[in-house]
Amino acid sequence: MSRLIGIDVGSKRVGIALSDEAQMMAFPHAVFTQDTHLVKKICAVIAEKQVIGIVIGHSLDKEGKPNQIHESAEALLLDLTLETGLPVHLEPELFTTQAALRIQGRNDMTDAAAAALILDNFITRTKK
Repeated sequence: MSRLIGIDVGSKRVGIALSDEAQMMAFPHAVFTQDTHLVKKICAVIAEKQVIGIVIGHSLDKEGKPNQIHESAEALLLDLTLETGLPVHLEPELFTTQAALRIQGRNDMTDAAAAALILDNFITRTKK
């Protein structure tokens, strides 16, 4: 078995998390700047860590409608699908950054911790 990658898309930063090889737990990995090199950086992690599936935080507001990040997440989903050919899943991500802040406080890895929460939720939901 190989790893899954979790992605928390933000307007300035993008958090990256990886599962263990058994896909039982998620761990914060990195935070990338939201820029023109983002897809290339994510693809490098995917290749290096032998990732077999992608989980992107599905960004909706409290009413379940697309918010300002939704368009960026959808574009990233399309780009990663075309670049990698891997299955891409959307996982609800409402309040994951706030949860990460409660758990560890704000630091350089807050967005990666939010990505780990998104990935952990996906793992828990699909392993039933």
